Amino acid sequence: QAQLLESGGGLVQPGGSLTLSCTVSGSIYNINALAWYRRAPGNQRELVTALTPRGDATYEDSVKGRFTISRDRDKKTLYLQMNNLKSEDTAVYYCYHRGGWRSDQLTEYWGQGTQVTVSS
Repeated sequence: QAQLLESGGGLVQPGGSLTLSCTVSGSIYNINALAWYRRAPGNQRELVTALTPRGDATYEDSVKGRFTISRDRDKKTLYLQMNNLKSEDTAVYYCYHRGGWRSDQLTEYWGQGTQVTVSS
C-alpha cells in the first residue's frame, strides 16, 4: 500500500520561509483530495490548505497570502510553500491524500508529520 513521505520541516526565524514536501511512495489511484493539516501544541489538528485535482486551492484564513499549496504530478509530490512565517505557525504539519473510485471505497493517507518551529 502507498505511503506519504514528508520532508522539509525545521527551525526558521519569524518572517522566514520553508517548503514542505510530501511524496507518494507506491501508488494512490484516483486521487480526489489533497491537503495539509497541522497540529500545534495544545491544539486540535486543523486544516491548513486543500487542493482539488482540478487545481482549486483553499486556505485557512490565517495563512492566506502567505502559504501556497501545489502539486507536481510527475514527481508524485505535494508541496506547501510557507512564506512570512509567524510564531503561531509552529506545529507539526501533516500531508493528506484521499483516493478511490467509489464513495464507499475511499482510502485516506497521512504523512508521518514534520515539525515546523518558528522562533527567534
